[in-house]
Amino acid sequence: MAWTSILAIFALFWVMSAFVMLPFGVKTHEELGVEKVPGQADSAPANFRPGRLVLRATGIAIVLTALYVLNYEYGWIGVDDINFFPDPPPLEDQLGDRD
Repeated sequence: MAWTSILAIFALFWVMSAFVMLPFGVKTHEELGVEKVPGQADSAPANFRPGRLVLRATGIAIVLTALYVLNYEYGWIGVDDINFFPDPPPLEDQLGDRD
């Protein structure tokens, strides 16, 4: 696999994990007992830390990318392994004798 493909897969995993991790650990001003700014939304976070989010998303993306690349190289899970539906019978068997 080319390094550019690995980089693209890492970027996809990073963005996905960053959006999934976004709501975790964030508290509102009311939950922390901090005074709000006039006009501020009630749901606005009071303790948003983008640096921590970036580190967590990077760690998760590294692990997921490594698993993806290793699965690509060694073929642990293939298309046949996740095909839960059996192959349909041939068309001739479905049509039967029409003569």
